Amino acid sequence: MKIRTGGPADVPDILALLDSAVAWLAGQGRTGQWGSVSWSSRPAAVERVEMYTRDYLVRIAEDEQGRTVGCCVLAEDLSSYVPPADVPELFIRLLVTDRSRKDEGPSRPKAGGGIGAALIADARAETVRRGLGLLRVDCYAGDDRKLVQQYRALGFTETEPFEVPRPDSTPWPGQLLEIRL
Repeated sequence: MKIRTGGPADVPDILALLDSAVAWLAGQGRTGQWGSVSWSSRPAAVERVEMYTRDYLVRIAEDEQGRTVGCCVLAEDLSSYVPPADVPELFIRLLVTDRSRKDEGPSRPKAGGGIGAALIADARAETVRRGLGLLRVDCYAGDDRKLVQQYRALGFTETEPFEVPRPDSTPWPGQLLEIRL
């Protein structure tokens, strides 16, 4: 796997990853995180991905054939619902991997094939390269908190839970996590 810096030309591949992730989650009945409607069919979601590729550091994971298999968006500014940290930080605005990839190990197949772990290692290295002492991420904390557990397995520590109101006024449950470097 190779990780490179991405840009506006990567928008179609990033949207394809996000659309695939929505379908994968919806196929499991897990629509609380991103819903059941593809990102590419929602103009505001497409605009957000385009903004990410213009304004933030986008890191693209590619497989041996040069296919995009993951994306991590890093920024020093935060979403409006995220409280500021006590030290300068790098923040993961988006992390998505190709859910069809499998890493067949001796224990069990693992979705993603280590792509997320490689992108997090890359984000840690970028945080250190910038001389920052903190890498944070927020994620969906609903259902069985499986996504929170995945970030914990990648070395993050839970900090603050939060909620963001959805358009229908129901809360979207979130969790902030961090790695101090």
